[in-house]
Amino acid sequence: MGRSHLGEFEELVLLTVGVLYDDAYAVAITKEIANQSGRSVAVSAVHKSLYRLEEKGMLKSRLGEAESKRGGKRKRLFNITPFGKKAIDESMDLRVHLRNQISDLAFNWQAD
Repeated sequence: MGRSHLGEFEELVLLTVGVLYDDAYAVAITKEIANQSGRSVAVSAVHKSLYRLEEKGMLKSRLGEAESKRGGKRKRLFNITPFGKKAIDESMDLRVHLRNQISDLAFNWQAD
C-alpha cells in the first residue's frame, strides 16, 4: 500500500475511531464528532466513511457481543490499522509542514 490521501471527513472519522478505541462504532463515533467539533453529522455519512476506510485498509472491524438492550443485535466495532496510523501521521505531518511555511506577514492584517 502506498501513500493514501484522506478527505477531511475521513480524517475526522479515523481520528475519532482512535479516540474511542475499543468502543468505536458508528453511533458513538457520530456523537463524539458532534461533541468534539460542534458539527452535526449524519450516522449514514459515518457508516459510509467507515466502510470506505475499511476498504482502503485503514480500519478493521469486528462484531461485538450481542446486547439485550439492542434486541440481541451486535455492534460493529472499528479499530485503526497500522496503515491507518500511517495515513493519519502523513496527513498531520503535511498540515504542520505547510503551516510552518506560512510567514507571520501573511497574518499581519491591517484595518482598512
